Amino acid sequence: MSFELSLNTGTTPNLSLEQAAEAVAEAGLTHIGPWRHLLEQAGGAQRSAAIIAAAGLTATTLCRGGFLTPADAPGRRAALESNRAAIREAAMIGTAELIMVVGGLPAAAHLIDGRGDAVEQSIADKDILGARERVAEGIAELVPYAAEHGVRLVLEPLHPMYAADRAVLSTLGEALDLAAPHPAQTVGVVLDTFHVWWDPQLREMIARAGAEHRIASYQVCDFNLPLAADALKSRGMMGDGYVDFPTISRWVAEAGYTGPVEVEIFNQQINDQDAAITLETMKQRFAQLVLPALKGARPAAEAPVR
Repeated sequence: MSFELSLNTGTTPNLSLEQAAEAVAEAGLTHIGPWRHLLEQAGGAQRSAAIIAAAGLTATTLCRGGFLTPADAPGRRAALESNRAAIREAAMIGTAELIMVVGGLPAAAHLIDGRGDAVEQSIADKDILGARERVAEGIAELVPYAAEHGVRLVLEPLHPMYAADRAVLSTLGEALDLAAPHPAQTVGVVLDTFHVWWDPQLREMIARAGAEHRIASYQVCDFNLPLAADALKSRGMMGDGYVDFPTISRWVAEAGYTGPVEVEIFNQQINDQDAAITLETMKQRFAQLVLPALKGARPAAEAPVR
């Protein structure tokens, strides 16, 4: 069955992997997209695979790899080793899709990992072109290892407001250009509505991604206003913000994507409420706003010539 709904565990951050898997199964879903820290808390990837399987679930993605922008040699070595570990974990829990948040400027690294002090960071590396080059180099270095494990590196363009601290990759077009030197089975892209809804070239780039067989995941949540004090928490449940889900979903289906659809929401109120409420609401909104457009669309290869 196409377009199966999946819970990305970023939506339920207060639950352990076992609790999240139980909640997903009780909601009648069969897919889950875990974050790496939950695997560690559960006792490792092998134990996590058993938890997912015992609940009758399939892992859609693993979040996350990436953060490939450190300029110093020790930082780069650590980043690559972390990504190799993530590749192994993805393979072990049974997903071929490792989401890659590529990383921001070294000058903002302390905002993510706590390294460095404000004075040092204020004069640190702010070269965004250099950071993008290091991302390309890191992806190229990781591709053979990912291929050995049957895992695809899934590039995630993030909204430009996160370019400094989280991702120097901001558009789907940039992600596809970065993926282009590599086989589609080793480097793909994820379409997250929160991050890409605003892009004037989105329709054309989704079509390109489909033609290049690089759409690895479709993630849905809304873009809320006003922005939260922590911009990371500005996502909303589908229908609560400003994203045109029917249009984007139609484009995704027309591009040939038929895989699972993950709901990933960082929003304090949603994150703190009962997971059963969240799952029921996301099922309803998915059925109302997303699924009809996905099922009603005709892939480009089947569309009549105009």
